[in-house]
Amino acid sequence: MGAIFAKTRKGQQEIETRSGGLHPRVRRTLIVVDGKRSVDELREALRSDDLQHTLGLLEEEGYIELISGARLAEAAPASISAFRLHPPGEDPLRLQQSRNFMLNTLRTFVGAVGTSSLQDRLEAARTHADLRALFDEWYHALVTSRDGRREAEHLRSKLLEIL
Repeated sequence: MGAIFAKTRKGQQEIETRSGGLHPRVRRTLIVVDGKRSVDELREALRSDDLQHTLGLLEEEGYIELISGARLAEAAPASISAFRLHPPGEDPLRLQQSRNFMLNTLRTFVGAVGTSSLQDRLEAARTHADLRALFDEWYHALVTSRDGRREAEHLRSKLLEIL
């Protein structure tokens, strides 16, 4: 059985009052979380390209909590916080592969306009930790573009294999 999340008291209050200023897509995910459906069932119900990311945000902000199954990072290797453990030390090849992947996907799915600052910081990154610190911003840029949104989950999964 997969991870199952339920609304916290804060999540229930958000449904009633809309006081958290959640994006409509995030709010819709919160509404559907019911303490009965697994993450896989939620994915089918919502048809969301960025469900793992949205659930992670809701959990971090205290709107939902895990009631059954593995933590979100364990339940789906493609979750936002599911960085793999690699051998100690920096692997220059893996670092360059990760950097190239992030830069190429930004250029392909988002374009240079609006991401030049992020691209500069990716190019300047000297360690895996530097790239990992830019991961959320990279992913957000993808899901906010029309073309990137469709591929975001797949691209995130591929990047997490090497990052």
